Amino acid sequence: MSDIIETKVLDVTGLLCPMPVVKASKEMRSLEAGDVLKILATDRGAVADFPAWAEDTGNELLTQNEEDGVFVFFIRKGAEA
Repeated sequence: MSDIIETKVLDVTGLLCPMPVVKASKEMRSLEAGDVLKILATDRGAVADFPAWAEDTGNELLTQNEEDGVFVFFIRKGAEA
């Protein structure tokens, strides 16, 4: 699987757009540049939302996949984010 080590895990399963991105934005503010946020989501819209959000905010989407109906994203906080 992945050897990425997350700094923090954010579980937004059961939440619908736009709440997963809203909560991720809030969580990202508490992290330092270079930290990695692992996000767990069940909203299918997250598959498009998180890559676009990461790009728009200067963060780096390291990887995304689906495990048993849960979408898993690893996003590294950018220096300017």
